[in-house]
Amino acid sequence: MTCQLCETDQTDDYLCARCASVLTEQLRRMPSLYRALAAFLTPAARGAQHGGHAQAVDGALPVSEHVLDLRGPGGIVGVLEDWRSAMNAARRWSAPVLTAGIPHRVTAAAAALAYSVDWAARCWPEAGQFAQEIRDLHGAAASVVHPRLAEERGTRLGKCPAVDPSGVVCGAVLRHYPGERAVMCRWCGCAFEPHEWGELREWIDYEASNAPLEQAS
Repeated sequence: MTCQLCETDQTDDYLCARCASVLTEQLRRMPSLYRALAAFLTPAARGAQHGGHAQAVDGALPVSEHVLDLRGPGGIVGVLEDWRSAMNAARRWSAPVLTAGIPHRVTAAAAALAYSVDWAARCWPEAGQFAQEIRDLHGAAASVVHPRLAEERGTRLGKCPAVDPSGVVCGAVLRHYPGERAVMCRWCGCAFEPHEWGELREWIDYEASNAPLEQAS
């Protein structure tokens, strides 16, 4: 079968070795990303420096809601702990014991999940959804801390629906990169203009909803 995450590499497990390795690395980075997000909670104070003293700022600085959501109870820590609880239940382990303070909880949950990635890749039917949510969470945090890196990787859309003359669907992963007018497949070269994005979205949603049925048959 194909890997539940990349949907291209053939594997005997739920995740291919490459996707499992990337997942482990993303989990290991999560605590440092969480800490780094603190610097982006508020915009930089405005006002020039005069005589070594910052000019007073009128009113409280606004808070970046996106960063606040990532650092809040339902953000990084919530996603990690939900998956840790689900994984412990699947392995018939006792429920995780929460430590004090969100930074410590993020570190504990990320370490526990990283420890079990190999098991998840081999044995857990939820591995694909787990890996996708961690990838999206990591991407959301990295887009704030390392925006240029996030732009270079592009936004994953789904599989390319282009059909060659023999009737074979391309199926390569499509990504959209900032500044590009069209979505172009790096594999077959097919381009999808903005007026075609509605149909492209319908195809991607249809393909994604039928993937589990194809794997089960």
